[in-house]
Amino acid sequence: MSAENLIRCRWPSNPLSIAYHDNEWGVPVHDDRTLFEFLTLEGAQAGLSWDTVLKKRDRYRQVFAEFDPRKVARFDRRKIKTLLKDPGIIRNRLKIASTISNAQAFLKIQKEFGSFDAYIWRFVNNQPLQSNWETHAGLPASTPQSDAMSKDLKKRGFRFVGSTICYAFMQAVGMVNDHTTTCFRHRQLRP
Repeated sequence: MSAENLIRCRWPSNPLSIAYHDNEWGVPVHDDRTLFEFLTLEGAQAGLSWDTVLKKRDRYRQVFAEFDPRKVARFDRRKIKTLLKDPGIIRNRLKIASTISNAQAFLKIQKEFGSFDAYIWRFVNNQPLQSNWETHAGLPASTPQSDAMSKDLKKRGFRFVGSTICYAFMQAVGMVNDHTTTCFRHRQLRP
């Protein structure tokens, strides 16, 4: 079956979101740098559309040192001023500052747990949760797992990690398979 004829979730509506849906959304991620990228992008998305973030993703990678948390953790006021002038990213002072402080907190978690991956996947017992949604109409904005993740991340100094953001992060990095049951990716991402 060609890519055009595949049955997918209803939300991807343009080539960029279709490629993201088909290749990334819901795929389990265990690479710390990629986890930091998604945590950053989900926080940046707050109040905006995911399409906006996808369009700016490449520029985010460039200006945030390919999401290397060690480098981002060292960004200073001068770097923040430069970032606030960059039209290729979301120019929100609080979101930019939180990316830097989140990188610092991220490094502490890596030191404590050996990796951010080892820490974050504990919230789903190291196994992707499997949903069985026929449509996304009943999809929750948060779950007990995202509530617990949000609470713990905030306790560790993270910002822009409310439960709804954490749930979107969980969907993005495959901690939960929220593809609809009619979507071709749902079955592919089941264990």
